[in-house]
Amino acid sequence: MPSANQRISEYVLEERIGKGAFGEVWRGRHHVWADQLVAIKIPTDPQYIRNLQREGAAIHGLTHPNIVAARGFDPYADPPYLVMEYVPGTSLRPLIEQRQLTPDDAVAVLRQVLAGLAHAHAHGVVHRDIKPENILIHERARSEGYSAQGTVKVTDFGLGKAATMAQTESIAFSTSMAAAEARRIVGTLDYMAPEQRAGEPVDGRADLYACGVILCEMLTGQRPAGTDLPSDLNPASPRQLDEVFRRSYARLEKRYASAAEFLEHLENLGAQPPPLPWQQAQTAQRSCPSCRRLVAVSDQFCMYCGVQLVEWVLRCPQCGAYPDPTDRFCMFCGTAVSPRITA
Repeated sequence: MPSANQRISEYVLEERIGKGAFGEVWRGRHHVWADQLVAIKIPTDPQYIRNLQREGAAIHGLTHPNIVAARGFDPYADPPYLVMEYVPGTSLRPLIEQRQLTPDDAVAVLRQVLAGLAHAHAHGVVHRDIKPENILIHERARSEGYSAQGTVKVTDFGLGKAATMAQTESIAFSTSMAAAEARRIVGTLDYMAPEQRAGEPVDGRADLYACGVILCEMLTGQRPAGTDLPSDLNPASPRQLDEVFRRSYARLEKRYASAAEFLEHLENLGAQPPPLPWQQAQTAQRSCPSCRRLVAVSDQFCMYCGVQLVEWVLRCPQCGAYPDPTDRFCMFCGTAVSPRITA
């Protein structure tokens, strides 16, 4: 087990700053240059060495102000280690729980997260475990604001892989781990895109789904549930952010095409985003047979009077939600759905 004053490469361990079921993170100081601080990740269980190897490989070459930088890496040392940039401050989680973020703060944080993800995706790396715990907020943000460059950084690429690889390998690996690690994986399910939970191949859009969940948390203090929008849960949340949320917390083909597109929309919140192909195909409307008000042709129920508009209603057999009629998986729980399921 790592201990204070232990030498790891060029650094001396000072204080443990994080601990999980399979590893620890220590603050270390260079043994000669005393002003040089780093964070050192050390696995404490042999099963976690593979994650350390994956993370070291994923972040190699990812040099960006919004990504925690690698400083050194040796998965074959005793103990194995990954030396990273030290970020004094906190993760995003306490700021959400304590409701310290204004809507402007939330947008500023998300812009920096997306900038880092856009860089990672451009280099073929999908994070696949974006959540508030893996977003670090530098202490400079208190005085300089959340828009100051480099005050928000993405970390923990332990599940990161090339964009073309499937989630099934990661899930298979997790099932071979101890129950404590399985509980850790389950704890991140709320941030997993439906295709990721279903074990299908994922690309950068899986990270964007997680960003949608985090946006809702920053605006409302809670994760999204059902069809509620951020402004439904928090009247102080600007309605223009509802569309941003819709375009990220959505099934794959309705989601932003890239982190760059997501970021561009945030940069131009006053502008209406370009319609997606599915939106263009559904602009036709029809009258509700009960209240005669106009509804979209894809609606299963009238949004005004609630009358059922179709013979067969697509409903999730697992959670009871009503996905879009063209969905193959429920966007709320990831269960496969069939168009022959009735209400």
